[in-house]
Amino acid sequence: MHPRHLRLLVARPLRFRYSPQSWSDGRVRHEILQPLQSNIGAQSVTPWFKIGGDWQRHRFEMQNGDVALFARNDEEAYWMGNTETPSALWKTDKFGWREVPYHVSRWAQRELTATLHEEDPWLADYPHLSWFFLPVFMSKDGRHSTRAFFREHAAGFPDAGRRETTRFFEAFLATGVLDEYRHVMSGKLGTSDHVDRVRMSAAMAEFIAAKILTEAGYDVVPEIEVTTGHSLDFRAENGNTNVLVEVTRPQPPANRAASGPVAAVRDTAETKTNGQLAEHGGGAVLFVDCSSFRDDSWAAVRGEQPDVRHRPAVVYRVRPNGHAEGYRKGGVPLELGGALEFLD
Repeated sequence: MHPRHLRLLVARPLRFRYSPQSWSDGRVRHEILQPLQSNIGAQSVTPWFKIGGDWQRHRFEMQNGDVALFARNDEEAYWMGNTETPSALWKTDKFGWREVPYHVSRWAQRELTATLHEEDPWLADYPHLSWFFLPVFMSKDGRHSTRAFFREHAAGFPDAGRRETTRFFEAFLATGVLDEYRHVMSGKLGTSDHVDRVRMSAAMAEFIAAKILTEAGYDVVPEIEVTTGHSLDFRAENGNTNVLVEVTRPQPPANRAASGPVAAVRDTAETKTNGQLAEHGGGAVLFVDCSSFRDDSWAAVRGEQPDVRHRPAVVYRVRPNGHAEGYRKGGVPLELGGALEFLD
């Protein structure tokens, strides 16, 4: 299995479990509450928000901080939680946020968003980012690490504060251009129980690339499967333009064995070129995102503008204040001048 596919399988953002059955108060108590009480000290509490329609709602809180929601009517029910799943729901199908009834989705979103902001009040200032990443911010294994990545690691930007960087992503996500792809894009942060800054920063590089393409006037579609069985990061479309884009993010030199920033750019791009892009057979534009580089490291790359063994390519660095600059190699079939200040 290709690493990209494996990555998407490992990440488990929150989804709904669907039960096409009727659930009485007694059944909820016997098959959901009691097993959770025995295993992890669950209690049934009054939900924070109304649900509307003909739905009845339940909220379960666990001693370890987990939370679960259950909505039911006379014919069906939906479960969502960042805790263990009761055995009565083990073999149920899973559905995304847009695939369940509106009343259920809206209620679950309000419950979980309020819980998120109670636990991390600073995120309340960033409503769209909170919404977009809610499936991982409230996931079972990743809720602490994904929030900490924004709170303590400035979402992968060096020499920047959490509020500056979070405002950067809030402003882009608020445009709504990735709303349709929320599940797959939020899942790129993963749901591991520890902060993997390198991997998470690489995931955010895809958001930065989407921002650049959008500001340049292109519509973006993520995760484009190609004939080799691989997926490339984006298709950029505008009128007659239809270009595939693959994004890579070199680690800053202090975090790797390469002797300096120029070598870091060359080596990372070469790995991507000799692997995924080579199997694809060419035709894609390689975006090399150096946004993890500090000023001095980027200055070395900026001055030398090293080749990256793949053409066409764009090498750039973005700062959370919105400034973006870079250079091109080869005939890049994208007009990016409105989003990037080119050095060449």
